[in-house]
Amino acid sequence: MTAEMMNEPIVYPTELRPTVQARFPDGRVLEGRRGTPLEAFIMAAQLPAEPRVVASLMNGRLRELCYPLPEDADLAPVTTATNDGARIYRRSLSFLMIVAAAEVLPNQVITILHSMPFGGYYCERDDGRRLTDAELSALHQRMTELVEADLPIDNVRLPLEEALAFFRGQSDLEKADLFARRRKAYLTLYELKGLRDYFHGFMVPRTGYLDLFSLCHYNDGFILQFPRRSWPGVLQPFEDEPRLAQIFQNYKDWLTIMGVGNVTSLNEALANGRSREVILVAEALHQRQLASIARDIANRQPAARLVAVSGPTSAGKTTFAKRLALQLLAQGIYPVIISLDDYFVDRENTPRDLTGNFDFEALEAVDVNLFQADMRRLMDGAEVVMPRYNFKTGRRELGPPLQIGKDHVIIVEGIHGLNPRLTANLPPSATYRVFISAFTQLNLDKHNRVPTTDTRLLRRIVRDAAHRGYTATQTIGRWSSVRRGEKNHIFPFQNSADVFFNSALVYELSALKLLAEPLLLQVEAGTRERLESNRLMAFLQWFEPMSPVDLQYIAGDSILREFIGGSILETFHPTHWYATGSAGGRIS
Repeated sequence: MTAEMMNEPIVYPTELRPTVQARFPDGRVLEGRRGTPLEAFIMAAQLPAEPRVVASLMNGRLRELCYPLPEDADLAPVTTATNDGARIYRRSLSFLMIVAAAEVLPNQVITILHSMPFGGYYCERDDGRRLTDAELSALHQRMTELVEADLPIDNVRLPLEEALAFFRGQSDLEKADLFARRRKAYLTLYELKGLRDYFHGFMVPRTGYLDLFSLCHYNDGFILQFPRRSWPGVLQPFEDEPRLAQIFQNYKDWLTIMGVGNVTSLNEALANGRSREVILVAEALHQRQLASIARDIANRQPAARLVAVSGPTSAGKTTFAKRLALQLLAQGIYPVIISLDDYFVDRENTPRDLTGNFDFEALEAVDVNLFQADMRRLMDGAEVVMPRYNFKTGRRELGPPLQIGKDHVIIVEGIHGLNPRLTANLPPSATYRVFISAFTQLNLDKHNRVPTTDTRLLRRIVRDAAHRGYTATQTIGRWSSVRRGEKNHIFPFQNSADVFFNSALVYELSALKLLAEPLLLQVEAGTRERLESNRLMAFLQWFEPMSPVDLQYIAGDSILREFIGGSILETFHPTHWYATGSAGGRIS
């Protein structure tokens, strides 16, 4: 054989080998029989016990650990320290609790209502009675026994008609009516100890993965506690959130008023021509909240001079501030809206995060001393030349002069509005604090929640595309950083608020679906962002979209207009109302 022949690639026919290889991110390659579940490869890799692995990316696609490996592939373990992994753990734990409840609380239905900030779901039994100590202890004991038994959690793919017949036979018309709108010809259910149920998303393969949980009484129900993504190996200390619990209860009551207790009833309302009614009632409930807050501020006059509005991204802070300004005008109080962003330090003085990037969400990115000095001078009746931040140059510039009178209230909108350091040198009674977020209570069914963060992410995707020129890929790519900033700089101070405002609108996901789906479809396949895009599209499939005609019914001052466009408040600035100084104030 010549040297040239030896260097040529040699190709020859062979039999399909019975084994497959799994390539791990650290360079290791493991081999096993074709069809071996991913779990076996993960276990053979002897990865650290914490954070626990609950799924895997296979060639960039999220797969359950029970998935049989059909061919050579790249595997990237998914742990409970990730968003996907944390969701899988919570979902699987919920199923475990439901199966245990079916045994120790026969003929009772447990409903998962909403999440708790420290890591948990608030649940209630359908008969309205609070679990006794003995019942809660029995439920915890049975869950522990099922974990120790390490039982398989199987997924079962059924033809859609068979799945619908199953739920109708279980008298679970809520699920049967929801799935009747499904376009695919099958439905995947999960089974544990003979009990089958639907869950929106993947599960762990066995109950032995679910040993970290707790149950405790709370209000009329109980909390199923689980580890948070940021602390995957421990349960966080219990933190009572009475106002947050009341917000969710109020929203639940609103849904009852509107007759849309779940996604199925919302879809039916839209299909039956009740779109305008649902929109009008939802907006009226917002208006009622706003009027109540304005009255509370009026009752605190003349002490309350500054209203600090804070909340996470896409909560609707800008529209809320303007609508509150209108309500204050109706109370005879003259509002001035100031954006905390105008007090940013010059770009070169902005602090940097651990990766070396500018950290615009740190309080140190704001000139706190200047802000406090300006607020004190305004409250004293002095004229102040307001700053104006130029985001293109990254520098603070001089804005218009402002002077206010005794009948004025300053509304400050920004993420640090509730941070006590921002207003540390102002009289305590001078500041009224508002926390705003979208606290969604509308769920797919009794066991599948609609996460509040998903609502805000979809709002932001639609708004960024329409008003900021960002693709869905870019918005999703930044989302983890945005959420990290919220947890560090916003949520720790929410309990210092005088009042919470719930900006969620029961109809909004049906409205956002029409605009969000085309943007999500543009996310490139094979990317991390596409994983999130696919998850959001799978979630939106259960919502009937509003028609373009329905969208016209949404009021021009609705908070949702901040995201879908068409807001009549976009150019509204309350200082224009009294430029002549009719209330003792002026702005030039």
